[in-house]
Amino acid sequence: MKKKIAIVLAIITIISKFFGYFREIILSYFYGVSNESDAYIIALTIPTVIFAFVGTGLATTFIPIYNSILAQKGEKAANAFTNKVINIIFVISSVIVLLIFVFTEHTVKLFAYGFDKETMELAVQFTRIISLGIYFIGLGYVFKSLLQIKDNFIVPAIVGFPYNFIVIISIIASTKWNIMILPLGTFIATSLETIVLFPGIIKSGYKYLLDFKIDNHIKKMFFLSIPVILGTSVNQINKLVDRTLASQISVGGISALNYASRLNNFVQGVFVVSVIAVMYPAISKLAAENNMKELKKVLSESIIGVTLLLVPLSVGAMIFSKEIVALLFGRGAFDKTAVDMTSVSLFYYSIGMLAFGIRDVLSRVFYSVKDTKTPTINAGIGMALNIVLNIILSRYMGIGGLALATSIVGIFITILMFVTLRKKIGPLGMKAMSFKFFKILVSSLLMGVIAHISYRYLENFAGSNISIIISITGGALIYFVIIYFMKIEDVEVLVKQFKRKLFGRKKQLNNG
Repeated sequence: MKKKIAIVLAIITIISKFFGYFREIILSYFYGVSNESDAYIIALTIPTVIFAFVGTGLATTFIPIYNSILAQKGEKAANAFTNKVINIIFVISSVIVLLIFVFTEHTVKLFAYGFDKETMELAVQFTRIISLGIYFIGLGYVFKSLLQIKDNFIVPAIVGFPYNFIVIISIIASTKWNIMILPLGTFIATSLETIVLFPGIIKSGYKYLLDFKIDNHIKKMFFLSIPVILGTSVNQINKLVDRTLASQISVGGISALNYASRLNNFVQGVFVVSVIAVMYPAISKLAAENNMKELKKVLSESIIGVTLLLVPLSVGAMIFSKEIVALLFGRGAFDKTAVDMTSVSLFYYSIGMLAFGIRDVLSRVFYSVKDTKTPTINAGIGMALNIVLNIILSRYMGIGGLALATSIVGIFITILMFVTLRKKIGPLGMKAMSFKFFKILVSSLLMGVIAHISYRYLENFAGSNISIIISITGGALIYFVIIYFMKIEDVEVLVKQFKRKLFGRKKQLNNG
């Protein structure tokens, strides 16, 4: 049953990623890379970043403490704990909203120092409206966790659909009537994202009471939240530095960086999430059993699985960065300048695509062996390196320098995680993995060369968009043929499983 839920969740996540990506296409179509899009993206970023420090930490520690209280004292005591958490989050949210309203311009400058007067005024107005959603963001963290405790995983997974739908409507409506519809619609979407959880919460038996008492469970939750908050803050500070520097480089710099980053994250989300959804429960069980031999085997298979998917995608994104951006975003207000800025960012983000995928896999191993400290320390080192590289590379390479800095840091942190994990659990079979990686890299480069040649040839007879679609599709087929004949063990296993399922199903049909 758990496996079926994991598969359903993975499918919902993938569909949600597609829908979220479509939202970005709509934004790029109507606003391109402009001061309006920059102001909107910063207004979205501010409440998310500020509350992520607290919200992620509380949400991560809420579940184990709730389950502990439930087991020891029963559901009434667990609900009382939930009420205290909700009321504390309400107070924290009120303080954050008040500070944002009083110091809005200073807050925007912290996130985007290089804005001109017009963009700054717009960002201030947007931020004040969107920041009201902090109340619902905080409540959503707790309610999603509570539903997951009650084995309701589907509802928390689908809340992104109404959010994306309303934001898309708001983007279109804002261009026809008033631009302020954009932040107002986003606030309504954020609110609805939490409101749709209410029926499930009521059905679960939860009842709200006003209770602000700070007991030992609340103190424990805050204490356990500290490492998670520190880890989250590192990622958010990296975003803050990236966007602050981007705002100083050019108008639309934040938007270009955002579109490229979203595209890169979309690929990560669709492909890496599927691998992690399967491997994480397995390695958690093996870690609990202290079966390190099998854990390393699952880890190796997961890394090769991620590598098989992300290396050709990275090569393809680097070779066709401009054509891909033009195909996906190049219409409406998204002009040639926007395509150039975004494609440069995508090219340099693609260098670190594999590193970030492997990093996500390795981090799950650390969590499985109950080590949250090491990933936090590594992330802190990465943050310091990211700031230094951002300042240096952006000076010489502009927007592309910020994306390259992110990729270099991703590669460095992934290597560091390999080293620290090896010290913790012993040899990881790097020699065998390196040999497979070399085969995959050669296959991907061959694919890239063939796809590039075919694109240049097809471009003479068909349009750029049709040529790129045919070339990428053909390149993908060529890649899978090449890696099959490269005799990579993991690929052969997958092919055998596919054949077994295919012919097994045919046999059942024939017998039927």
